Amino acid sequence: MLDESMDALEEIKDISNELYDKVASFASIMQPKEIRLLKGTKEEFEGLVADMLASNELIRLNPELYPNCYLYRSDKNDVARTEQNTYICTKNKDDVGPTNNWADEDEMLNKLMALLSGIMKGKTMYVLPYLLGPAGSRFARCGVELTDSKYVAISQMIIAKVGQEAIECIRNGDFVFGVQATGTLDPSNKYIAHFPSKKLIITVNSAYGGNALLSKKCHALRIEGYLSKEKERLIEHMMAIEVIDPQGRHFGITGAFPSGSGKTNLAMLSPPDDYKSWQVRLLSDDIAWFEVSQGMLVATNPEYGFFGIVPGTDEHSNPNALKAIRKNTIFTNVALDLENNTPWWEGLAPMPKELVDWQGNRQFAGPATHPNARFTTPIEQYPFLSQAYGSKEGLPIHAILFGGRRSTTMPLVYEAYDYEQGILIGAMLRAETTAAVAGKVGIIRNDPMAMIPFCSYNMADYFDHFHSVVSKLEKKPKFFNVNWFRKDASGKFMWPGFGENMRVISWITKRVTGEAEAIESPIGYLPEKSSFDKGKISEETLDLLLKVDKKEWLEELDAVEGFFNQFGERMPKWLWNAFYKLRDRLRSW
Repeated sequence: MLDESMDALEEIKDISNELYDKVASFASIMQPKEIRLLKGTKEEFEGLVADMLASNELIRLNPELYPNCYLYRSDKNDVARTEQNTYICTKNKDDVGPTNNWADEDEMLNKLMALLSGIMKGKTMYVLPYLLGPAGSRFARCGVELTDSKYVAISQMIIAKVGQEAIECIRNGDFVFGVQATGTLDPSNKYIAHFPSKKLIITVNSAYGGNALLSKKCHALRIEGYLSKEKERLIEHMMAIEVIDPQGRHFGITGAFPSGSGKTNLAMLSPPDDYKSWQVRLLSDDIAWFEVSQGMLVATNPEYGFFGIVPGTDEHSNPNALKAIRKNTIFTNVALDLENNTPWWEGLAPMPKELVDWQGNRQFAGPATHPNARFTTPIEQYPFLSQAYGSKEGLPIHAILFGGRRSTTMPLVYEAYDYEQGILIGAMLRAETTAAVAGKVGIIRNDPMAMIPFCSYNMADYFDHFHSVVSKLEKKPKFFNVNWFRKDASGKFMWPGFGENMRVISWITKRVTGEAEAIESPIGYLPEKSSFDKGKISEETLDLLLKVDKKEWLEELDAVEGFFNQFGERMPKWLWNAFYKLRDRLRSW
């Protein structure tokens, strides 16, 4: 092994004997030619980028229009999270429940060790200590990722805090340990394996973000959720914003939205012209961690950067995101405008005359940009960041939203009668699938709390844990369901969405203060039309958006009941009671 590697190991040993033992053990198995400890410096980042430019792994974009921005193309078989290859590995299958792929932890470890044998020969193994959450706060957690991918390394240096603060965190306590080995990218031999009791993650044969950026879904949701299930803490796949009304009142609003259901656009909402006296400040676009403080839920964003979906991001849908990604961004799997050397995707601008698709082809069929193309961007570049971001106190939460992409059935917005029905709304969440996950697009699947891919233990226990935390709050948040995607009989969206969603958010804040009226329905409180700003849509359209169809709802409950039944005796009785109350109200309506 090179002298530089021995120096890196000595430095790692100085941080933590436990860390040294793990790094040395995996290095002996994977046999890299070199080990490098990364500390998140500008010089390290620029050096890795220079290496990738020299090897044509990165393409430098127009420095005048997109300063310090680059294009990366992943393997065509490694473009999205692959849930069928994602495993939770424990001793007891019942602990992970029917919604996870389970594997015996000893059997999976043996299989992975065989795959990892010699897998990094001839490569450099990068050691990335990273921090999640504000340093020195009760939210702070730390981890270490081993990777042989420069793309993974530079991406991690954006979305997590790599460096000295992470090293200090590791010195002082526990850490999660992750290994990402690119291998051959063989899709039939791909594993994203989590070992919660060991605080260990191993990814083999994938270098795609969701599978390979181990601080994100793997650590910040799956492992951290498992570690928090006995604590007064919630680990959620949620966005969070701070809304400030014209009177200067602050509202913390968080929400769970399955992929493609409008989460990012809501997190980065730009109010319409007639709401310019309102402010929307971003806390998190993807993941939120919650603690309890002074009888309320308070939220933090554990991440330091965005890993957002590019398609659908334009001046109309998300102008704030466009501002953020104009510099210091890695674009993955977007098309390239050869005329001015800039990234391009459908909806951004008219198609350029000289264009290559996300795989570098001049001749192509279908979209030029992959439907799951991404931007990786420092969060500090976002123009309207909440002052609660990075604070040790967190953002107090007043409302929790659930919203799945649904063409029918679900109204634009309604409010739960109480917190148990609110949790039921989250547990019943279903959405039409999109391209962020490999598989069929457009089918309706159950995705309670948008956590189906990310809840690493039995989901019945997860519902109970959510209930146990919320039930003890002195100041409970209100719960709402929203749906921006309801269509009319001709198949057109009835609600304009995007910035117009501010009208729904406004009604929600006024429900929190008691200033907005509502009418009772079998499913919950619907807006009283005189207290709801419908914008430019007609009264007839608003009626259709708020319509509750008894037949459709009873069919919805039948589908949900089948989903709930698979949890058997572990399904909480309080949740069944809330379900039966809802069904009884609908049947007698």
